[in-house]
Amino acid sequence: MLPWALLFITRPALRGAMLWASALTAPFGLTEPLFVPAYWNPPSLFDLAQRTGFDIESIIFCFALGGLGVAGYRALVPVPFRRLDDHARSSARHRWHLAALASPALVFGGLTSLHWNPIYTGILAMVAGAATTVWCRPDLWRNALFGGGLFLALYTVFLLGLKWFWPGYIEAVWNLGALLPWRPAGLPVEEFLFGFAFGMYWSCVYEHVTWTQRGAESVRLDATGREKAAQ
Repeated sequence: MLPWALLFITRPALRGAMLWASALTAPFGLTEPLFVPAYWNPPSLFDLAQRTGFDIESIIFCFALGGLGVAGYRALVPVPFRRLDDHARSSARHRWHLAALASPALVFGGLTSLHWNPIYTGILAMVAGAATTVWCRPDLWRNALFGGGLFLALYTVFLLGLKWFWPGYIEAVWNLGALLPWRPAGLPVEEFLFGFAFGMYWSCVYEHVTWTQRGAESVRLDATGREKAAQ
């Protein structure tokens, strides 16, 4: 929550998007019973995770992730965003607008029946969401790649801090026996995959939902005519 609060205070223009995204992602913290103890078994306030599968920390964690995922790219690439015009929105690709937005939930629900470890289901669902978003909105590919890399870097800092300040915590909490044996810097590779996949999807989702795009791209499209913008 500290970097979330820092962005919220110092970048007023991002506050609406951050609150919107955080409110949308916070309920995903209620999926924690799927991950405890299959993926990990963290200590929690009042031992809620162990007694019920739910915990307060997961809701706070998902709240912060959503705001950071949406605002990180926009904070470092301060280009004005503008709404797509009606002609551009009528592009054939946008017939799949709602399906692309719903694809992470659809993929996650479909793969759950395979009884994989839920972390892999979640990663694939977000990769599918990013891929379908970029297919529907090719102008958002920069958001996806840059946002994925940015969030991965931020997430790596948090994970390394966790390892260095609390030695043995990773081994005690994560169900390492059920995960891939490759552990960069002693950390589960699944966490890095999650960070990149999450950043790819959530750095695009606000522009996708609100029909907006980077201002510089819009100017270039407009300069070539409305027909080109529709393409």
